Amino acid sequence: MQSSAEEGELELHLQRLAYCMSACLNPQGTLRRCLPSVDTSFLSASYAFGLQQVLIVHTNHLTSLLPKSCSLLSLATIKVLDLHDNQLTALPDDLGQLTALQVLNVERNQLMQLPRSTGNLTQLQTLNVKDNKLKELPDTLGELRSLRTLNISGNEIQRLPQMLAHVRTLEMLSLDASAMVYPPREVCGAGTAAILQFLCKESGLEYYPPSQYLLPVLEQDGTENSRDSPDGPTDRFSREELEWQNRFSDYEKRKEQKMLEKLEFERRLELGQREHAQLLQQSSSQKDEILQTVKEEQSRLEQGLSEHQRHLDAERQRLQEQLKQTEQNISSRIQKLLQENQRQKKSSEILKSLENERIRMEQLMSITQEETENLRRREVASAMQQMLTESCKNRLIQMAYESQRQNLVQQACSSMAEMDERFQQILSWQQMDQNKAISQILQESAMQKAAFEALQVKKDLMHRQIRSQEMISEQRWALSSLLQQLLKEKQQREEELREILTELEAKSETRQENYWLIQYQRLLNQKPSSLKLQEEGMERQLVALLEELSAEHYLPIFAHHRLSLDLLSQMSPGDLAKVGVSEAGLQHEILRRVQELLDAARIQPELKPPTGEVLTPTAPQEPPESVRPSAPPAELEVQASECVVCLEREAQMIFLNCGHVCCCQQCCQPLRTCPLCRQDIVQRLRIYHSS
Repeated sequence: MQSSAEEGELELHLQRLAYCMSACLNPQGTLRRCLPSVDTSFLSASYAFGLQQVLIVHTNHLTSLLPKSCSLLSLATIKVLDLHDNQLTALPDDLGQLTALQVLNVERNQLMQLPRSTGNLTQLQTLNVKDNKLKELPDTLGELRSLRTLNISGNEIQRLPQMLAHVRTLEMLSLDASAMVYPPREVCGAGTAAILQFLCKESGLEYYPPSQYLLPVLEQDGTENSRDSPDGPTDRFSREELEWQNRFSDYEKRKEQKMLEKLEFERRLELGQREHAQLLQQSSSQKDEILQTVKEEQSRLEQGLSEHQRHLDAERQRLQEQLKQTEQNISSRIQKLLQENQRQKKSSEILKSLENERIRMEQLMSITQEETENLRRREVASAMQQMLTESCKNRLIQMAYESQRQNLVQQACSSMAEMDERFQQILSWQQMDQNKAISQILQESAMQKAAFEALQVKKDLMHRQIRSQEMISEQRWALSSLLQQLLKEKQQREEELREILTELEAKSETRQENYWLIQYQRLLNQKPSSLKLQEEGMERQLVALLEELSAEHYLPIFAHHRLSLDLLSQMSPGDLAKVGVSEAGLQHEILRRVQELLDAARIQPELKPPTGEVLTPTAPQEPPESVRPSAPPAELEVQASECVVCLEREAQMIFLNCGHVCCCQQCCQPLRTCPLCRQDIVQRLRIYHSS
């Protein structure tokens, strides 16, 4: 709030400066009254009356700087040109003819480019082209040897010219770091010094800080200002203009500082967005990695399943081959059995033949029937027993084959069950990993939501600040109207005061010098008694030292602080500056002479003054009552005059050699000439009123 209040005060002062400059003297020597408002009529009025220093035409609907019937040479001596908040699309090509221009503000217009003659503005110190449509800057900007502040933010500029490295006095450069290509964004975000160092390195130049170049430029400006002020009023207005210009540059610096803070906030916001994007990228990469691992696991499982399937197929094929082989064996054995049956059939035929032979033999050999039956039974029994044994063997082989087949089927089922269990376990692990990934993604999304809410809250705070600044701008307009009314009243009072002073000077022209000397003597005689006692109580050597150094006007300060030689020997020039001794050479000379006196007193103790001589001051002598100043009559004295500058506080300072008492202590510091008679101020004396 304090910075916004200071900005409001500075804007009011700028308005005051504009109206004061509009009240400059005409070539005929008559005072011209200030205009009631600043609009487009002010431009024509400035051409008509020949405004010499400041031209402020902001917040209008101007589409061109000059009418067709006017020439730019009519503004050749202008120093401040404020054209912000208009509709300018281009500046004149001969803008370089304004050689005295120091401040150029074309913020919030429609400019597409800057003229190349801008490089001829050798005294330009502040250039503000913010919020336009510029795409590039001319190379002639490198010829601006006095440029201190450059604001190009809010444009479409992506590259800076290398010739900008030749501007050695540039202190503040404001731009959109995120949109820059040359220099890189990192260099632009590091500040003005880093940008100039980069451009100097690219141009093959050696970088020096702007502080080494600003002092000659400012001294040159001071000499030109003193050279441009041949008479009193113009000199006063030039100094006031310089003072307000310095304040305007300070305001621009604070404005640029705020812009840098805004850029820093945007940079931090961009960093937060980058971190957010990085977190999203990391989460997506982690998600991709998890999906990749799941895919790899699935491919591994599918590969394992395919290998197991191939193994089962090979096992099934092997079992089928075994079954085929066993079937072939069984078929071969059945074939053997069939052959054996055929053989048995043949044996039966043989038996029959044998029977026939036996019968024949019985007949031949007369064998009995019982013996033949027994023999046949025995043969049949042996054949049947052999067949039973073979059938039992075949049954045992078939049972072994069935049991082996059942075992193989059970093994295959158990292995399939184990593979199913493993597959289910892998699927459960995969589901757990997916749940973990989903929970992590949800947590990250919650964090991102919280970060987005925080960014939204910051953005709302920025909007509130902008709204408060808009309210402050409305209050500024109200205060500016009040200031205009006060300035009108001030001019009326100044005119009345000038009339009174001319009457007083006409009446007391012959005795004026004696009158003010007598008044000064009366002021010296009316010094407070306590201060006189303190001055008389000082050491005589210290008093003599100050008189020898022509610094007797510091006697009241030394007496008020009770400074002695011993105490001064322990002080530094900074301590004397804090006490009130402002001249650096006088500070060192006083300390050196005090040290010499103390060294001489140590070598020769008889030179040291006695203590009683310092501590017992004599009583002040009252001035004789018979002394009466030959001053003008009492009715000419102004008992309680007010300051002619601020019109608020009481006049407390007397100016020598003219002797006028017309300013307070705060307003007299920047003045170099008396506001009443325009004579140079040689010395200022403070008036103390005794109780």
